[in-house]
Amino acid sequence: MPEAPNPLPASAWRESLAHTRHRPYPLPDVPFLMTMSWHDLLFAHWPVRAEELRPLVPAALELELWEGEGWIGVVPFHMTQVGLPALNRLPWVSAFAELNVRTYVRCNGKPGVFFFSLDAACWPAVVGARATFQLPYFWARIARSAEGSGVRYDSRRRIGPSASLQARYGPSGERFAAAPGSFEHWLTERYCLYTTDSAGRARRGDIHHLPWPLQPAEAELDPTELVRWAGLRLRDTAPALHFARRLDVVAWAPVRA
Repeated sequence: MPEAPNPLPASAWRESLAHTRHRPYPLPDVPFLMTMSWHDLLFAHWPVRAEELRPLVPAALELELWEGEGWIGVVPFHMTQVGLPALNRLPWVSAFAELNVRTYVRCNGKPGVFFFSLDAACWPAVVGARATFQLPYFWARIARSAEGSGVRYDSRRRIGPSASLQARYGPSGERFAAAPGSFEHWLTERYCLYTTDSAGRARRGDIHHLPWPLQPAEAELDPTELVRWAGLRLRDTAPALHFARRLDVVAWAPVRA
């Protein structure tokens, strides 16, 4: 996988912590653990009835709904500069493609993301994330290539329940910042992820970044197989589509929520 265009120096990650007015709650009071840059990311979202979603999300987490409905997100992208700040350009393990299936939850008043699956084309990252964050990562073969201003993307899981995704996607309009209170803001501006431990207790992993530089998007994809194994069903409706070219992120070690 290619190195990030204009990779960030160590000082830039720290400087991003000075910009916090857009966050819904303060930064953690301990140093961040790792960095990552997300590139060529698609948000594809479908509505789902809350009563269908509730049994699939741990009881310790409260569902977040938009106008009475839950939402399922399918998010392909690739990452660079992944790792500890001093080790975020190592060959093989600091740059790889990823594919997420997610929904939206809240715990103790903090809105965040709950992942049904995360497929990554880097087995050391899969092992490390499962052990450190207790996240449902799977090793996958992911091929991606540029296609005009967009991306052709092909993911096939190597180990675990069969799941694949073939997609073509890209931006279809000008960049914008989602207005607070808008649907786009509700979907994307979330600054933590949630998982649970073996006893069912919630754990939170905080992240920080600048506001998402979103664009309208167009896409061709059928995620039926990707979501089916998790017990999810998508409606036969057009998804809400958004694109982001790049976002630089810092992340903290998970803590009890």
